[in-house]
Amino acid sequence: MIPIDFQYVTAHSVTEAIRQYNQFSKSDMSTRYYSGGTEIITLARLHQLTMDAVIDIKPIPAAQVFSVVEEKLFLGAALTLSQITSHPMMSSAFPLLQATVNEIADQTARNKITFGGNLCGDIIYREAVLPLLVCDSKVRIAGPNGAKEEPIHRIFRRTMQLKPGEFIVQIATDKIYRCAPFFHVKRRKMGEVGYPIVSAAAIRVHGNVRIALSGVCPFPFRSRTMEDWLNQKHIPVHQRVEEAIRIIPQEFILNDYEASREYRRFVLRTVLEETLHQLGSA
Repeated sequence: MIPIDFQYVTAHSVTEAIRQYNQFSKSDMSTRYYSGGTEIITLARLHQLTMDAVIDIKPIPAAQVFSVVEEKLFLGAALTLSQITSHPMMSSAFPLLQATVNEIADQTARNKITFGGNLCGDIIYREAVLPLLVCDSKVRIAGPNGAKEEPIHRIFRRTMQLKPGEFIVQIATDKIYRCAPFFHVKRRKMGEVGYPIVSAAAIRVHGNVRIALSGVCPFPFRSRTMEDWLNQKHIPVHQRVEEAIRIIPQEFILNDYEASREYRRFVLRTVLEETLHQLGSA
């Protein structure tokens, strides 16, 4: 049970969702879009979140899309993580995303968590963004000022940089990246379910490795400077890895109940070395 009163409405089109948002906004009502709702429900129960209205965008057909058009894969933001991992096309259409998403939470949670919800969530890990960062995905966004498509690197900077009233409708990814040789690894404190100490998603394209990381800092990221060091093939692997890690400001590396800062650096070191070996860049 959520211990607050709020107005709940469903939207069956992008236009309807924006119209509802504008109506609530005119009445000075704080409004949230809802798809899977796992974070909204959890945080509201803990009295860490309040809102006057909720707009459920799950019924919007464009947000439920799974299609390939002209070698671009379009995924709706309201697809659950389970729908993404279980889709028969996924193992060939975007295997890195499938592997990454399949490691988020447990099956019961993945049945509720949506693709867009994970990307926009308040939980710091947001691992579904990692394959998008290395694959230069595009984000289709709707809002009061109309629709637009933005490169993931422009719209995601530590968090999803959405303006008031905007929400993600779809993600588009080109074949050259989503079908490239890939590697995913997630290291946890213990067991097979839990938050990452280090989670990495990587591809090899045009002879070079691209890698995005979660769990290392209080936000997911991809660093081109780190990649430059990792791809210096004339330098021994251990030296490349050490120089890449040195790029991350010490104070940015998490030091919490999951792992100490030094242990995270140790795990990151092994993950980077493993990635280079797995992708043939050692």
